[in-house]
Amino acid sequence: MNPRTGVDVDVLVIGAGHAGCEAALAAARMGLRTAVVTLRPDRIGFMPCNPAIGGLGKGHLVRELDALGGEMGRAIDAAGIQFRLLNRSKGPAVWSPRAQADKDLYAATMRQRLESQPNLTILTISVERLEIETEPNGRRRVRAVCTSDGGTIEARTVIITTGTFLDARMHCGTEQTAGGRSGEPASAGLSESFRRLGFRLGRLKTGTPPRLVRDSVDVSRFEVQLGDDPPRPFSHATAALEVEQIPCWIARTTADVHAVVRANLDRAPMYNGQIRSSGPRYCPSIEDKVVRFATRDAHHLFLEPEGRNSPEIYLNGLSTSLPRDVQDEIVRRIPGLEDAAIARYGYAVEYDYVPSDQLHDTLETRAVAGLYLAGQINGTSGYEEAAAQGLVAGINAAASCTGLPPLVLRRSEAYIGVLMDDLVRMDLVEPYRMFTSRAEFRLSLRIDNAAERLMPYAERYGLLAEDVRAICSRDTRQVKELRQQMAGRAPAEARAVVEGLAGAAPSHGATFEQLLRMPEVGLKDLVPWLPGATGARAEVLERVEVETKYAGYVRRQDREAAALARLEDRAIPAGLTFDRVQGLSTEAAQKLAKRQPRTLGQASRIDGVRAADLSLLLVHIEREDRSRVLGVEP
Repeated sequence: MNPRTGVDVDVLVIGAGHAGCEAALAAARMGLRTAVVTLRPDRIGFMPCNPAIGGLGKGHLVRELDALGGEMGRAIDAAGIQFRLLNRSKGPAVWSPRAQADKDLYAATMRQRLESQPNLTILTISVERLEIETEPNGRRRVRAVCTSDGGTIEARTVIITTGTFLDARMHCGTEQTAGGRSGEPASAGLSESFRRLGFRLGRLKTGTPPRLVRDSVDVSRFEVQLGDDPPRPFSHATAALEVEQIPCWIARTTADVHAVVRANLDRAPMYNGQIRSSGPRYCPSIEDKVVRFATRDAHHLFLEPEGRNSPEIYLNGLSTSLPRDVQDEIVRRIPGLEDAAIARYGYAVEYDYVPSDQLHDTLETRAVAGLYLAGQINGTSGYEEAAAQGLVAGINAAASCTGLPPLVLRRSEAYIGVLMDDLVRMDLVEPYRMFTSRAEFRLSLRIDNAAERLMPYAERYGLLAEDVRAICSRDTRQVKELRQQMAGRAPAEARAVVEGLAGAAPSHGATFEQLLRMPEVGLKDLVPWLPGATGARAEVLERVEVETKYAGYVRRQDREAAALARLEDRAIPAGLTFDRVQGLSTEAAQKLAKRQPRTLGQASRIDGVRAADLSLLLVHIEREDRSRVLGVEP
């Protein structure tokens, strides 16, 4: 029993943002005594920036989180006010769900999940530094954290999810204040603790746009953006969404607006030397847009309500750290916003992060055993990337306490696997953001098959909820039955319908599967002759159609994944001295020594490691293997 907290702690989570929530819930659901530390319990699961979940690539992460037993998908289904499936005009591999959220309801939902979770305690305190002990084998291990009131909290494992709060500074014009977001203090003590322990720290920047007073905006002057009908849920446990959807609206900047920005660049922290760190390339400020895309006369903006009854509108696309008077002038010059009032001004945040080459692919730090990092502290951006890391860190911290194997997903298994692999192998120069283009095997990593891919892992760690198990088992059974029916010969009536759609007569012996492979034919056209389609969820029908139409491509990608797996599984011996590998380039040896990949597959994705280097490394490993077998020196 810890005298400081009154609880014994196996897993201690620092921070209660999206990463912290997923980490704490995962560990507690695995039966570990878990505590989460936050200064503001009212900000658990809070959305400090964009009031939305999902999007291109990010929606895949949320579906996978849900299949692994995470909470984000359920929470957004409960708190969403508009749901859209993006990229429907493109192939199914890149379809991605996105939902606008009622941000207060989302946070309240997530807080309720934490407060009602057995094995989980919420502590309101500030953590200042880490306490480390040295084991008999010389390895350093986290022992406890020291709090601002002079106490300590002992823990077997610690997960740090501090987001943008490490030694954070906010910028609005020349005004600078300490803080990770408006109204909340920075965490300087942990940054210094990391430095004392020998961690390298970097500096990144993010930003947020102004919020508008909702009653001051005449939305009738803008192009409306509606949700899908019917809306598609994120969670596998949500059979259907019964929700009144709230519209968003599209606005545009003008050459006049851009002129105001250019005239004030000397007052912009990003351009006058006040901010020196890198920001997210794929979510640029309006200052960056005007400078980098100087020939464009307009940029899209999106007016997004922050909640069903919120008095504020989020002006997506106008992230800025320009002074308040400049922000006022910019907003007034946007057509349709001439009379709009700013409720909260935009600002930029600079913060420390721990470059992720200092992590194992479990998110445990290399320097200190039992210490895990998740979220923006690792150099990522976005709620979804943070939540995915939090879930992985929570599972792995709990697994390390119970003797279960760690969760390390392959790139061919999940977008989460791509995210983790990229973080540990890449040299990040800007906040990392997930895109579908980062996934080599995206045709196999679709949103419709996330449960089939990842539910076995959820079951391994005791995270598979019974309602999800029941729904996914039923869906899997219906998919199998429908595929069996589609192998049968189609009747004349079905062939006649297809002939009318395709303008070509199918052969007399054509199967339903052959008919469906015709570009003009959809599964909905064949439903009257397929009993297995009756009563099946839309997701089941969609999955069968996609797998049928893209079967050849999927098989080819599966073969490529199998070939990659053989490379992935070729282990690199622990402790291998890379500069002893004959012929290996100096750059490759240095980067391999820095990253310490476990397999040749991981080594192949390290920038600066060439195909020739991999061949030399493989020869060296095989030579050492033969020498060990023969009992001679290599």
